[in-house]
Amino acid sequence: MKNIDEICIKSNATIGESLRLIELGAVKIALVVDGQRRLLGTLSDGDIRRGLLANKKLSDSILDIYFRNPITSKCNCSREELMFLCNKYSIDQIPVIDEKDRVVDLYVLNELIRSINHKNKVVLMVGGLGKRLRPLTDDTPKPMLNVGGRPILQTIVERFVNCGFTNMTMCLGYKSDKIQDFFGDGGQFGAEIDYVVEDNRMGTAGALTLINKDLDKPFFVMNGDLLTNVNFENMLDFHEMQNAKATMCVREYDFEVPFGVVTTNNKTITSIEEKPKQSFFVNAGIYLLEPGCIDLIPKNNFYDMTSLFKNIISKGDNVVAFPLSEYWLDIGGKSEYEKAETEFHKIFS
Repeated sequence: MKNIDEICIKSNATIGESLRLIELGAVKIALVVDGQRRLLGTLSDGDIRRGLLANKKLSDSILDIYFRNPITSKCNCSREELMFLCNKYSIDQIPVIDEKDRVVDLYVLNELIRSINHKNKVVLMVGGLGKRLRPLTDDTPKPMLNVGGRPILQTIVERFVNCGFTNMTMCLGYKSDKIQDFFGDGGQFGAEIDYVVEDNRMGTAGALTLINKDLDKPFFVMNGDLLTNVNFENMLDFHEMQNAKATMCVREYDFEVPFGVVTTNNKTITSIEEKPKQSFFVNAGIYLLEPGCIDLIPKNNFYDMTSLFKNIISKGDNVVAFPLSEYWLDIGGKSEYEKAETEFHKIFS
């Protein structure tokens, strides 16, 4: 039996508190309970992402986003009955409750949920020049700069491996030998790594046309200069549940207008708002694509991921956003690099 208290949360908890509990709990779900630990509902990572897309904030309550009618089981259910329920309703977890509806256990269809070796390919775009970080990148490609005592790219590889994604391709360009010499075949990092090399710069999507292996599952694409502790399994679950052709990780970005904004109707002032703050979702440089997306990329040309997403959208396919609330940092210049060094051990200890 699990320590159920570690995955239980009250209905007045915030979205941020719930997300942290789910990340630490290793079963992708939180159980919403009252003061007597009676089950009120369940909350998944997907429930939270959908709430964030609906303009919820991390400080908001989970009260109107958790699922109130979960499938449950009584204590005397056999293992076979529990497995039948999982298969019938296409679910991975079933809360087990007693005669007073109090949570006593959680049945997980696959107790090794964290050690699954997913077959999905991970493509890491690591061919950039890193001009804004010169002279640090004069002899070292940006993904190989050390943050926290190890290359940025090593942290990315290890994060994917920890989530069960070990099949990787690195798209190389600038000083490609430095990356290949360090990672080799990936064995010492628990991964299987192969490489493609761009003779000319092909952009964040163009290099995908160089991948020779047939892909039959959704695959990740990620820029090699990012640090994040997002759970990639949750992103894959979200992509598949949304039946998406393409998924883009997005990050909320707030912009404060430094003046009072005046609204007028002809010459008449109708309102004045002092230094309003506007929120946007911005591209976070992490994607999930169905294999057929590669066919939309022109061969041997520079083509970026934004152009690919516009192309997919224009065809009417389902393109979704996966909002990030976890740690994320794009190491674009020296200030971000210094920030990453300062924050690394707090986030990735």
